[in-house]
Amino acid sequence: MSAVEQIQQVRKRRVFYIPGYDPIHPRRYRELYRKEGAAQAAISGYRIGLKPKTTKGPYGWHVSSVISDAEVETDIEVLVWSDIVRDSMDQGIIGTYGQLVRTAWVYIGSGALWRLMRLRQGPVIAALYPVVFLLVQLMLALAAAVAVGWGLSWLHPWAAVAGLAVVPPILKWFRKKDGKFFAYYLMHDYAYSARSRGANPPELEARMAEFTAAIRAALDTDVDEVLVVGHSSGAHLAVSILSDLIRGGLPAAGPELNLLTLGQVVPMVSFLPRAWRLRADLAYLSERDEIAWVDVTAPGDGCAFALCDPVSVSGVAGPGKRWPLVFSAAFTQSLQPETWAKLKRRYFRLHFQYLCAFDRPRDYDYFQITAGSLTLRRRYAGRGASKSRIDRAVSKYVSVRP
Repeated sequence: MSAVEQIQQVRKRRVFYIPGYDPIHPRRYRELYRKEGAAQAAISGYRIGLKPKTTKGPYGWHVSSVISDAEVETDIEVLVWSDIVRDSMDQGIIGTYGQLVRTAWVYIGSGALWRLMRLRQGPVIAALYPVVFLLVQLMLALAAAVAVGWGLSWLHPWAAVAGLAVVPPILKWFRKKDGKFFAYYLMHDYAYSARSRGANPPELEARMAEFTAAIRAALDTDVDEVLVVGHSSGAHLAVSILSDLIRGGLPAAGPELNLLTLGQVVPMVSFLPRAWRLRADLAYLSERDEIAWVDVTAPGDGCAFALCDPVSVSGVAGPGKRWPLVFSAAFTQSLQPETWAKLKRRYFRLHFQYLCAFDRPRDYDYFQITAGSLTLRRRYAGRGASKSRIDRAVSKYVSVRP
């Protein structure tokens, strides 16, 4: 047996990728993987190629890789909930301003906003941005209405009211340009969790049950590892899904089951009053030995709660806590200075950097994790957590049941 064969733990793998709050078709993730995987392979000196999917899932692709002389076959499946996201975004202009009021009331009235600010300012600023910018849009539209009304007032005193007619088209113009501003998108994102004060809406719970069933079926196949990847808002969905899987019982001789969370925003939900289910799942999963759970963020990602241990800051860490292993992808060190200079103001692009190539990869390489020969547990065995992680309890709400 060769040295490579002695250390190789994975020859076949299933990866389930859970996106964040994203209305875009999942093909973007395939194209991102194809482009960035090729770039990382060229930088790091390995081979990686994509083929059409071989599994029955709704959307995915097959990866063949040769990394450190080890050949691995991986099937990656995107667990799609973009249709739910699109439906939640179908609010109209007036509906979105109604969301603004309700969401602000939930986060401010519950006290969650002030506690979130004690963790990281970046994601809190990202949460406040749509509120401020939508209000600015409204004020600009009203200012234009006043100016038009004043200009028409010489015709008749009541003619000034006609100036209000310019408000709807101005607000529609801003919404049409939201691909540049992201105000509506972010408002819908935060409103989705806030509307039920941290509880999962029924349609999301139903979809999560489907995801759980799909992953459970993969555990009965002849693969060596089933890896679940939760990105952004998908991280807290993954926590609950894996908790349900373990509670339901895992196959005795099945493949390794592991969890990788990237750019997580768990506190935006777990700090809310009715997030009982999520807090219970965080506490439960953190103590399980059936999985390895690795949480990767980076201070350069202003949209994530970087280096915040999602279990500890939510106030539900128990004496048996083992997970997650929290460490940084260290954007400023793993990217060339010129690359960092181009990306550091592109906040949404940086939020996806975890899924992309690094100029100078350290011990985090998304493509080696998802297509390499080591399981997640083996890859990070003995790896310590980042010393600068935040693991103090901050949440006001720590109950795990109503």
